[in-house]
Amino acid sequence: MAFVIFPCIFFIQILATCSLSEAIVSAVIAFGDSFVDSGNNNYIPTLAKSNFEPYGRDFPGGTPTGRFCDGRLHPDFISEGFGLKPIIPAYLDPTFSISDFATGVSFGSASTGYDNATADLLKVIPLWKEVEYYKEYQTKLRAYLGDRMANRVISDALYLINLGTNDFILNYFSVPLRKLEFTVQEYEDFLVGIAENFVKQIYSLGARKLSMISLLPLGCFPVERAMNIGNPLNCLEERNKAALEFNGKLKAMVAKLNKDLPGLKVFFADAYELLLQLITRPSEYGLVETAVLCNRHTPFTCPDANKYVFWDSIHPSQRANKIVADELLPRLRQVFL
Repeated sequence: MAFVIFPCIFFIQILATCSLSEAIVSAVIAFGDSFVDSGNNNYIPTLAKSNFEPYGRDFPGGTPTGRFCDGRLHPDFISEGFGLKPIIPAYLDPTFSISDFATGVSFGSASTGYDNATADLLKVIPLWKEVEYYKEYQTKLRAYLGDRMANRVISDALYLINLGTNDFILNYFSVPLRKLEFTVQEYEDFLVGIAENFVKQIYSLGARKLSMISLLPLGCFPVERAMNIGNPLNCLEERNKAALEFNGKLKAMVAKLNKDLPGLKVFFADAYELLLQLITRPSEYGLVETAVLCNRHTPFTCPDANKYVFWDSIHPSQRANKIVADELLPRLRQVFL
């Protein structure tokens, strides 16, 4: 039996070597929150889950996967755009193995943030734990591919980092603790400091190609606009101002790290203006402005999610995710080719 198994493993490694040699990037690896969580929260005790209908209605097979969307997320589209697989699996999903993760994996956890206190609110995976899972992944990858090939996957992978939304929406603007400790500008600085340390940490582990996605116009999310009592259905400018300030500081940090860390390429993926255009001028993209919250108790909402910018009160639809990915892909190729 051992004689049969060994050649099979060797053959799989040869196939992996051939396919990786033809790829622009070796893998797409995601850290972050619900914008990149492809189902990790299904496997932890938290209320922040989306493994029920109608989530996943437009996903291949039409089943809920734990993605906070009707279908695919932007990492799925970016992976496909680089000639890799069209679906990025969740690291904690037991139906996948290291052979699946070798070309892409998500460590993301819905409702998490840069701030550990944000993750604590709904008992989700904090950023430091995502990094621990990444270290574990590296160990498995080296056992699967060998050190040389695994190191190549790690250094040639594109790392998508999407964090910060929950630090403001769930934490700073909703829970008084951080507001008592920081002004909003101080909190922005606090988060950027965490982001910088995180990048340095995964750089020390071999990551070299990073895309840090900006905050979106938080005040224009349906959940925030619904709370705008003084100006119903209009964006909350306080939230948008904080997002723009944070984005400016994050962009400056990205420029600094590109200069300071040899061999590192970090792309600041500014999606703020694009989503703002989708929200304020949806008809130009063949969309309707937004949708009310879709859930199993309101089966007649969002009959065609492809018409809408938002699938629920926070998360973009699959159509909007594809528009964002299609906008980012040419710039990512230009930076990482």
